[in-house]
Amino acid sequence: MAKYSSFEEMEVYQKALEFGVKVYKLTLTNQQISKDFGLKDQLQRAALSISNNIAEGFERETKKELIRFLYFSKGSAGECRNMFNF
Repeated sequence: MAKYSSFEEMEVYQKALEFGVKVYKLTLTNQQISKDFGLKDQLQRAALSISNNIAEGFERETKKELIRFLYFSKGSAGECRNMFNF
């Protein structure tokens, strides 16, 4: 396992951040999504949760906690996938 000094160095975090930015842009520009306030809000929160959980898990400073929070991130990614099926 690679050693990182910050979560920002982790490729998975960088990808999650990129995904979050894309989701926010989509929810603001796609008329169908932007009009459905519940879907828009939940999609934005789930997308942001992915990178937030990676950051929080890393800052807990134990491998066990990082893994736990990576599973939370995976759950949030699943939430986003589900909402994109609507």
